[in-house]
Amino acid sequence: MKQVVAADFFCGAGGLTSGLRNAGIEVVKGIDVDPSVKESYEKNNPGSIFLHYDIRKLSADEVMEGINRKGKFLLLAGCAPCQPFTHFKKKAKFDRRKSLMLHFARLIEKIKPELVLAENVPGFMKNPNRYRKEFLRILDKNGYEYVESIINAADYGVPQRRERYLIMASRIGKVYLPQATHGEGRKPYVTVRKAIAKYPPLLAGQKSKLVPNHSCPTLSPTNLQRIKSIPKNGGTRQSLPKKLKLRCHEDHRGHTDVYGRMSWDDLAPTLTCRCISLSNGRFGHPTQNRAISVREAAALQTFSDDYIFYGMQTKAAMHVGNAVPVLLGEKWGDVFVQITKRWQK
Repeated sequence: MKQVVAADFFCGAGGLTSGLRNAGIEVVKGIDVDPSVKESYEKNNPGSIFLHYDIRKLSADEVMEGINRKGKFLLLAGCAPCQPFTHFKKKAKFDRRKSLMLHFARLIEKIKPELVLAENVPGFMKNPNRYRKEFLRILDKNGYEYVESIINAADYGVPQRRERYLIMASRIGKVYLPQATHGEGRKPYVTVRKAIAKYPPLLAGQKSKLVPNHSCPTLSPTNLQRIKSIPKNGGTRQSLPKKLKLRCHEDHRGHTDVYGRMSWDDLAPTLTCRCISLSNGRFGHPTQNRAISVREAAALQTFSDDYIFYGMQTKAAMHVGNAVPVLLGEKWGDVFVQITKRWQK
């Protein structure tokens, strides 16, 4: 039976790589422009090598170096930076990162892998979007069948509301989206409690000696007062006494999650690269007077507890927040494995 081998573009610290490996796919290499992810990527995914490249300067020959395609199916996966297409981004000068998906498409056209996976924020699917149209045109031109959709990670067992644009493509047969497993009429959603209640308590600024990456940032005296004043289990900054409210929030009704606490029996909000910062989202612990730890953020992204993130705390948190949830990667990988098995029967 022919196996699936893969290259993971924009790999970050390896969330997608780890999920694909869990599905039985051999991820030969991860490619990213950020060299700070190398240690986390390679130490947690032995056998998968990290390459520091800017995809805009990457050739097809460099991608294929070290990949033995003979007798195997090749998957190219690319989860490009989402910031250029996020709805939070204000209209401003042109963001060069918008073209990254087209550089990924350029390599797809040259290499012609049997399988393709691409992921981004829902904003990538909105019209008019010449980047999406051109990406799909290249798939059509090169004989790919594909499906695209906006999916929510929570529907697949991830304890987090995280909507993503997903496209899965194949040159060897019909492709389909993984079937949702959680939500109305299915299994209950996985909650914050299920994901992080097991970790030992911390004070703001503390680091666990027993659990890797279980550390959280120090809070200023004022922010410590704020989190103590916010009701436990889902409270918001709107409960703050006047003396603790920020002046910029007095006449601003948006971004109400800022300084909020997560709820034990609900899903977590979408994690971002600042997922351990109390002032950047609903990233307060449900009951303890602190922001969530790097380890707790990783659990909400479905990384296993033995997946260690290396580097300074803020860098590790950024790597966690930017990652593809491991469980999502595994679900997507399962689909590709099943497609190849059916094609070979």
